[in-house]
Amino acid sequence: MAVVMIDAGVFCRGREVAGAVRQRLGAAELTDAELFASAAESSGVAAERFARLLYGPRSLVEGLRRDSPRLVAHLRAAVAAVIDREPAVYLGGAGHLVPPSLTHVLKVCLGGTQEHRLAQGIAEGLTKREAQKQIVRDDELRAEWTSSLHDSGPWEKTLYDIFIAMQETSVDDAVELISSHATRPAVALTASVLHAVADFRLAAAVGVGLADEGHDVDLACRDGEVTILIKHHTMFLERTQRELVELARQVDGVRTAVARPGRQYREPGISFDMELAVPSKVLLVDDEQEFVHALSERLQSRQMRPAIAYDGEQALAMVASDEPEVMVLDLKMPGIDGMEVLRRVKRTNPRTEVIILTGHGSDREEVLAAELGAFAYLRKPVDIEVLTATMRAAYRRVEEARGGSGED
Repeated sequence: MAVVMIDAGVFCRGREVAGAVRQRLGAAELTDAELFASAAESSGVAAERFARLLYGPRSLVEGLRRDSPRLVAHLRAAVAAVIDREPAVYLGGAGHLVPPSLTHVLKVCLGGTQEHRLAQGIAEGLTKREAQKQIVRDDELRAEWTSSLHDSGPWEKTLYDIFIAMQETSVDDAVELISSHATRPAVALTASVLHAVADFRLAAAVGVGLADEGHDVDLACRDGEVTILIKHHTMFLERTQRELVELARQVDGVRTAVARPGRQYREPGISFDMELAVPSKVLLVDDEQEFVHALSERLQSRQMRPAIAYDGEQALAMVASDEPEVMVLDLKMPGIDGMEVLRRVKRTNPRTEVIILTGHGSDREEVLAAELGAFAYLRKPVDIEVLTATMRAAYRRVEEARGGSGED
């Protein structure tokens, strides 16, 4: 009998279906609380942080933190530790961490049209506006999670064994469909599947070891032979490969290890599409060091190489020595605040486009920033894609000004 893992959109009757399937199969309940507690114990990170990783709400700082790959690695190891428990039913997003090789895991998605989910939300006592807000928030978080793992959205049918459109299916019919598939021989916990479980656990253990040392990689394992797939470009590829292999070999059960660039690994290139062109000189100004470093890392993955200043005085000195094309500027900083930095930069370096990014702004300050020449005024938390698009738009204005002035 299978381990059933159900991922359900909000207002898609997930709890009802999961509970009924569990009762029908006489199965145990595998919960997020159990997985998060296990991951928290191994990582030293609070269980609530794992809950926010999957379901939010997250601040911008959390969304950009460099320890996210580490959290994913520890959560994957927690899943691997219980994945041969059967029969069991799980409802949540952690099922996306289970590889396709574990054929005893039946992955199910409960989805529904916008109209159906709105109607269900209203039936549960919410207003239409409240239901819409929950649907948008849930879809965004689920999309961020599945995209980070699979480069695809949560409604991609290839991620699941069974995809059920709840606008066309009753709870009883969904339970019958899932239960009938969960008892088929194809999803039995056979010896070969147990072997795949052992491979998954070893890969997860290696993943924890590498993530704890700051590495974000993909892994595959077969019979103690570990393949490490490097995701991010490095100028020191051979040294990185040696380090990864040495770390992997320290994990009990690893017989051999190799490291090589994976499918996501790309040599840096130059884009000549102005819609995708990014500034070559970016300055980030923010006194929250953890935030600004995490933001810098995310921008580096988008072909930008930002410089960083931690206060207004340092920012003005850097502008004077090497004019940036685009500046992302916080307002509340010790010493010279962001508004004064904006005022001085637009006076001395008018071609630098300044994007205000603040968590403490006001409508009055937004008006003042516009009057002083700010290109845009964004509030934290901001989606990284929104910020990147704004920076590209600012850079297009810089390029247009260069063209109009006759400069090369």
